[in-house]
Amino acid sequence: MSDVLVIGAGVVGLAVARALARRGHAVVVAEAEGGIGTGVSARSSEVIHVGMYYPEGSLRARHCVAGAAMLYAFCASHGVPHRACGKLIVATDETERAAIAKIHARGAANGVEGLILIDGTQARALEPNLACVAALHAPGTGIVDSHALMLALQGDLEDRGGAIAFHSAVAGLGRADGAWIAIVNEDELPFDAVVNAAGLGAQGIAARVAGYPIERIPRRVLAKGSYFGCLGRPAFSRLIYPAPVEGGLGIHLTLDLAGRMRFGPDVEWVETEDYAVDSGRTEAFARAIRRYWPGLPDGVLTPDYAGIRPKLTGPGEPALDFVIDGPAEHGLAGLVHLFGIESPGLTSSLSLAEEVADRLFP
Repeated sequence: MSDVLVIGAGVVGLAVARALARRGHAVVVAEAEGGIGTGVSARSSEVIHVGMYYPEGSLRARHCVAGAAMLYAFCASHGVPHRACGKLIVATDETERAAIAKIHARGAANGVEGLILIDGTQARALEPNLACVAALHAPGTGIVDSHALMLALQGDLEDRGGAIAFHSAVAGLGRADGAWIAIVNEDELPFDAVVNAAGLGAQGIAARVAGYPIERIPRRVLAKGSYFGCLGRPAFSRLIYPAPVEGGLGIHLTLDLAGRMRFGPDVEWVETEDYAVDSGRTEAFARAIRRYWPGLPDGVLTPDYAGIRPKLTGPGEPALDFVIDGPAEHGLAGLVHLFGIESPGLTSSLSLAEEVADRLFP
């Protein structure tokens, strides 16, 4: 049994901590804030993705497909509210047909089951308020109560003897006498292994690790995404996604478990963390939404919340994969850094956790 420190109590950090505790290790999660999931994990679409957007063989593709199956099973066994409501990715004109056909091909290559290309008439038979010329139907896509999920992961961790230390910022890490010494709130604590799952703070943590090559730390790029709620009765029973845009999946329609509609996120490249939703973006949202829902009434969109994606590339640059930097890559025993864990990080969390555990203790 090893003593392991996991930095960050978001969904990925909690999943990693749970996986390690289930393997018999003594696990402590250091969380700088006062509760679980207060960062990236608190500001997602809460969608269970199935893995058709990502290049074949990528970490995103592999962990999204495996993670979705694991997540559905976990939610069912732990009573976490969720629903496989399905999703339509739509082509609103003929120029977008090729984009959704490419997504279909990627999904097939990644082993995603149940994907079907349908025409506009078939799509409207499923969702009468929809406007499109074609769509990709992904029936396995779902939604989940992300906070309930994190509470269940925390419960499993604590049932196995693990613990979360809140208000515990990690100021530095270094090796001494064969152990990692973590400076946590000015205390020096020894651990056999450390996992950096700090989300937006992952690069900052890595920069404070003595002996870790600074050139291995990827650039942190902040992509803000705002969400708008929608007043009135839901007009759709499935999630509706447009063809993807640079930096994101487009302003899509998601549903919460009560059936309420919300739209987003858009993509706004920012320099600092700012979670205010600008009401001035309402009209741009309305224009994007009316491409697939022409019947959107005036005045029903309301600013809701915003999140920040921890990207590794900026506008005009090819998107990078998840980065799992472990001992085999950087040469330091007992240390794993996770960088760029944005969407589909929630879906991938349980699968990612197993790989991190394998890399720490092969």
